[in-house]
This record gives sequence, C-alpha cells and structure tokens, in this order.
Amino acid sequence: MRKKITIEDAKISDQQVQLYCGKNIVLENAVATGQMLVDSDNLSFIYIIEHQEEYQYIELTKCIWEELKIGLEQNLPVYLYGEGNLELTNFQDELRYLIDNIEGNSNYGEEMVAEVERIFK
Repeated sequence: MRKKITIEDAKISDQQVQLYCGKNIVLENAVATGQMLVDSDNLSFIYIIEHQEEYQYIELTKCIWEELKIGLEQNLPVYLYGEGNLELTNFQDELRYLIDNIEGNSNYGEEMVAEVERIFK
C-alpha cells in the first residue's frame, strides 16, 4: 500500500512555495519523481515521491490551491518540508498540464472541474 501524506499548510516564503504536512516526515534519501496525478474524488492533486524503494503520495487538497496558484503565476519552485526538505521537481509543468486537462472535462467530475476553474482561472 502506498503511503499518503496530506499537506495541511502551504506558505510563500523565500521565493518558493513551502509545503508542510503537520507531522515531521523524514525526507532523507527521498527522490522527487516529477510526476503528478489527480484524485478527483478527494478534490486533490497528488505529487509522487519515492522513499525507501516505495512510492509515497503527497496529497495537495484544495485548502492550499490558492498558494499553488500564486506559485504558478510567479513560477516559484515548490518544496516539501519535514526532516529536511525536498524540491518537487517539474511541479509547475505538471500542475499546468493537469489544470489544462481538467478545465471543461467532465471525466474529472463536476465538482473537481468547477473548483479548478474557480481557483486557477
């Protein structure tokens, strides 16, 4: 089973988007995959990292989408913070791609489409 880490807070600071999950996750030897998915049932984007030979899902729920939007507009790098930090490579390109695919696409569900269009456009 994949481990899911839900981001509870996001801040724009030091010219970057900083993501925090509320518990201290170990990021030593973690690797950013540069890949994202959509979980439309939970209204979230998922960034995938690899840690100790397993994939972990970083869940980005709509409670932090405003900060993600600012990061997109300013093309800021995105970092996951815990015990250490990890740059989530290719984040902005993946997020733009997903947003473009979600807009007007009923395959993602009405609520996901409506929220993405409301916040990101």
